[in-house]
Amino acid sequence: MDSLNRHEDYGQVSLEEGQLLDDPIKQFQNWLVDAEKAEIYEPNAFVLGTVDSDNQPRSRTVLLKGVDEKGFFFASNFLSRKGEALELNNKVSGVFGWYSMYRQVLIQGLAEKVDPSESDEYHASRPHDSQVAAWSSKQSSPIESRQALDAQFDEALKRFEGAEVPRPDFWGGYRIVPSRIEFWKGRSNRMHDRIEFYRTLSQDGPHGVWISQRLQP
Repeated sequence: MDSLNRHEDYGQVSLEEGQLLDDPIKQFQNWLVDAEKAEIYEPNAFVLGTVDSDNQPRSRTVLLKGVDEKGFFFASNFLSRKGEALELNNKVSGVFGWYSMYRQVLIQGLAEKVDPSESDEYHASRPHDSQVAAWSSKQSSPIESRQALDAQFDEALKRFEGAEVPRPDFWGGYRIVPSRIEFWKGRSNRMHDRIEFYRTLSQDGPHGVWISQRLQP
């Protein structure tokens, strides 16, 4: 485990306030494009943090499937552990780690179910077998073996063979409406750059305006 004792120099390329757009969501979109150009594996993957009914934090990796001025869109089974947690407490965090670029984005906000029509649209865009998988797996529930899981999937494939796969009513999209977005850039000597945007209530719009500040590393 040599990595535990490694001390890598993250370089001297700075992140200055003037380099970022005033709108952090548009800035995030720019960084996501940079990550795609850098051929980061699954650049849209992020770690979603929730809190269960017993106040136990849980984290898992999910895939971002849309981002616009409204927020960050992902999809899930509503009956999964994350779905049950979000039903009770929709405060969430998200971490996008593009570590080979020495970049990270942290988000905090509220996760809300999107309109069913938006869930339908995203479901229709998925590959056929991914649509089927939404029906075949009771996400987060125990199962006795991989063979049993494969059997469930095969049964669902037969059920929808040659047919359109409707969206299950227990599966759909969420949108994280952010209240904080932090852009992190690695620097030498662990003196990293951290610039955070947070919303403040304002009469300028329903979601307020974004204010930025530099944080100490």
